[in-house]
Amino acid sequence: MVTGPYDLARELAELIGALDRRVPRVEQAGEAAIARDAAALREKAVKRLAELTASGRSSAPDTDRPT
Repeated sequence: MVTGPYDLARELAELIGALDRRVPRVEQAGEAAIARDAAALREKAVKRLAELTASGRSSAPDTDRPT
């Protein structure tokens, strides 16, 4: 449960990490759409995390690049 800006930043960082670890399964139907959706979700999460960090409400790890 997210209770504050720090918790939100931590949850976003975890989400970004999970999306980075996801391996597309090209043999499965619909995988291209899933991969596009995952990339769009990651982009939104990175932007929101940057907003939180820039506003000084939270300090979170750099997740702008895949691990």
